[in-house]
Amino acid sequence: MTTTIPHWIGGRAVVSASGRTAPVHNPATGRQTGTVGLADDAEVDAAVASALVAAASWRDTSLAARTEIMFRFRDLVDAHRDDLAATLTAEHGKVLSDAAGEVARGLENIEFACGLAHLLKGEHSEQVSGGVDVHSVRHPLGVMAGITPFNFPAMVPLWMFPTAIACGNAFVLKPSEKDPSVTLLLARLLAEAGLPDGVLTVVQGDRVAADRLLAHPDVAAVSFVGSTPVARSVYATAAAAGKRVQALGGAKNHMVVMPDADLDVAADAAVSAAYGSAGERCMAISVVVAVGDAADPLVAGIDARIDGIVVGDGTDPATGMGPLITAAHRDRVAGYVAAGEAEGATVVRDGRGGVPAEGFFLAPSLLDDVTPEMSVYRDEIFGPVLCVLRAPTYADAVALVNANPWGNGAAIFTRDGGAARRFGRDVTAGMVGVNVPIPVPVASYSFGGWDASLFGDLAIYGPDGIRFCTRQKVITSRWPAEPSAVDLGFPRTR
Repeated sequence: MTTTIPHWIGGRAVVSASGRTAPVHNPATGRQTGTVGLADDAEVDAAVASALVAAASWRDTSLAARTEIMFRFRDLVDAHRDDLAATLTAEHGKVLSDAAGEVARGLENIEFACGLAHLLKGEHSEQVSGGVDVHSVRHPLGVMAGITPFNFPAMVPLWMFPTAIACGNAFVLKPSEKDPSVTLLLARLLAEAGLPDGVLTVVQGDRVAADRLLAHPDVAAVSFVGSTPVARSVYATAAAAGKRVQALGGAKNHMVVMPDADLDVAADAAVSAAYGSAGERCMAISVVVAVGDAADPLVAGIDARIDGIVVGDGTDPATGMGPLITAAHRDRVAGYVAAGEAEGATVVRDGRGGVPAEGFFLAPSLLDDVTPEMSVYRDEIFGPVLCVLRAPTYADAVALVNANPWGNGAAIFTRDGGAARRFGRDVTAGMVGVNVPIPVPVASYSFGGWDASLFGDLAIYGPDGIRFCTRQKVITSRWPAEPSAVDLGFPRTR
């Protein structure tokens, strides 16, 4: 028996009437567990209309009242960590410990939003000219929309809507149709925290719903996380419609390992960062660049550690890596292993065999002697395939990283502080790790790459998130004590 997964509009669950549906599977078994309704244009319009009504009163709600709701939401999410993680594992497939980590990182963003009274403070300057004062304020935009991916169905929405709502906006979320249920649980918890009806809306859907949100005249801004081709299209479409846009795209994250690095630490980090969540992370390490003499022992160390990874159902505590999201995606990723072998890479580990018969499984794959011309290097694979490239020197390694079209994240493993500092300045990536393989910033900083990994001027969450979700107004005032006179000259400050 499967469940019907509804929208969340006007503070209640609403079953889709579009007649269009999509199946939701448990990736560990391959069996369908739910059916999600896919919104048509009319349902999206109804959702935005509800949000527009709610936005008018929510923007006038005091900061103290908003803060109280955010604190209650934070406590409810904390109390329901296990429920959220279990829902994630059931529809995405990631192991329970990874799902719990996702919830914890999302929780950090709620906690950041709880500081809204401080975050929304403007500036004030007195007596900038004779009797003239200037101050700035930040105003909400109105209705914002978020389009989020399947790989982090709780965390990425929590990168978006707590900040947007804390800033006084209403928010319409379109989650991935592949694992949509966790967003409904978050919506219910926020309603329980006291959020007024319509301030948060969840519209289930596919590209039809996404395209309507991008074009809708009452949506003032759009946040997107997904692949680079779609991010580029989202940015172009929404910007052309006059909207504020932040569109986060794909990645090919490099981990440079210097000869002086602790190779045991580096091998542990490479395995964890490449195969965690089955490689379905935009910040996963998909490329190791082994410099000089580091290559052979590093590859051997990574290979040896793969033996310890148990592939299976994410609900089993012994499992280290779960399935991929769909059978089609599993087959696509497996195709890259075959392509790498055909193009001349050395297949150290072939993940296409020895996995459970049921479900969408692929074991860790390790390809050595990869070159930049190969498809396994050129494309974002988004699965448990780690490529090793060899570089003679530090300069060659950095040139390799910087020649890649993506600029999401990069890391260096070394004992040399000078090399680490130099790497931080030399590498063209928005997030850099030093002996940290996945340098996702904490909530008080902002997440965003460079080049083809981010379209828009502002990154997501943190300080950039506040700026993205508000617009500044500067007010100049004077209360003259003496009679005024006409003056057609340019305004003077001295």
